[in-house]
Amino acid sequence: MARTSERQHAKPHLAEEWVGKIYTLLCILFLVTTICSIVYFVASKGLSTFFVNGVNVIDLVTGLKWAPEGEPPLLGALPFIFGSFSTSILAAIIAAPLSFCAAVFMIEIAPRSGRKYLQPVIELLAGIPSVVYGFVGLSVIVPFFRNVFPGQGIGVAAGALVLSIMILPTITTIATDALSALPKGLKEGSFALGATRWQTIYRIVLPTTLPALMTGIVLGIARAFGEALAVQMVIGNAPHIPRSLFESASTLTSAITLSMGNTAMGSLANNALWSLALILMLMTFIFVFIVRWLEGRKAS
Repeated sequence: MARTSERQHAKPHLAEEWVGKIYTLLCILFLVTTICSIVYFVASKGLSTFFVNGVNVIDLVTGLKWAPEGEPPLLGALPFIFGSFSTSILAAIIAAPLSFCAAVFMIEIAPRSGRKYLQPVIELLAGIPSVVYGFVGLSVIVPFFRNVFPGQGIGVAAGALVLSIMILPTITTIATDALSALPKGLKEGSFALGATRWQTIYRIVLPTTLPALMTGIVLGIARAFGEALAVQMVIGNAPHIPRSLFESASTLTSAITLSMGNTAMGSLANNALWSLALILMLMTFIFVFIVRWLEGRKAS
């Protein structure tokens, strides 16, 4: 009787387990299929520029002139690549110190009030739409640069400053989690040896969490690299390599969003824009690989 009752109780649990396994497997298959389909679609469209239209890859990557509908057509994506990298890296340079200082303040200096008030405010920045950042940059940052620095105010500096505010929550959250996961024995041992709080922070805490902090920076750069609307509103969208931070420039995302709706499917101009999207996707994969490498280094 006891064994019979146990079997009766075990059957519903086995059914629930199989339902959960099947549902999880279907979700994984759906995600993998979706990712593979996106990669195949972008790659097939982007590679058409080289295999169908006969464009040289080196000419596309290193060219300086972008006129796909000209006679002859010119497909030089280097200004867009340079604009994406310059704004993203400059944004990370601005946001990283601020994010690290905010994380150190919340975890090491004022853990109670910092986590209670400051961390929710910083995380709230991640929920603001990008168009709001772009409008604020166009209304505040661009006029400020126009009045203080030479030029019209739009350019790489304005785009980088807007992006730095946008990636601030990403880097701060990752830095905060890294500092929170640090073993207390490290800090206690440092204090026991007579080190002050600041000596413990910059000699023990920051070096130990450096791989995680670098992961946050790379994710912030990846976030900034793929941003379109906010940068498009303040960078000027000029297809040339700027000579200063206050000159107009363009990025891969802004070039795609501005021109994709004005080209015919299958034309050289349309395929060239898909090639820009392919470059953007490959750079995203590179950022993901760098993050995985940093995480593996942290685990080891």
